[in-house]
Amino acid sequence: MQLIELETKIAAPPERCFLLSLSIDFHMDSASHTAERAIAGVTHGMIGPNQTVTWRGRHLGLMLTHTSLIDRYDPPRYFRDVMIRGHFRNFEHEHIFEPAVDNATVMRDQLRFSAPFGVAGALAEHFFLRRYFIKFLQRRNAVIQQVAESRTEEWRTYLH
Repeated sequence: MQLIELETKIAAPPERCFLLSLSIDFHMDSASHTAERAIAGVTHGMIGPNQTVTWRGRHLGLMLTHTSLIDRYDPPRYFRDVMIRGHFRNFEHEHIFEPAVDNATVMRDQLRFSAPFGVAGALAEHFFLRRYFIKFLQRRNAVIQQVAESRTEEWRTYLH
């Protein structure tokens, strides 16, 4: 199993960062490079505790489908989504939002995943899946940061 831990400092309050991270519409916009779409469960607006979303998007050159459940939810500090159907043996993503000085947020991601296919899957995890997910999360976090900090209050578009 792989563990990826990332930290992003955002000059916006934790509540805003938390809600942007739960917005299905924001996720689709921030992951537009993968053509990711919500196709079942919660497909627009905000996802919440004990709700699911099924994503379909192009990852690693393949069109993949992945269903996640929000199984832990403690606003505005924490939530976790876990894969309940998809191509991985295990996939869970913890989202942690800690208040920082000047009404800012330290956003932490902890992504744990393991690929199927035994030794071949473990090699894939090590040689390219880990790097792929780090880049994906860094790109998404940069968009969260940009929108959450926007002077034009672009974030209001997603937080109805």
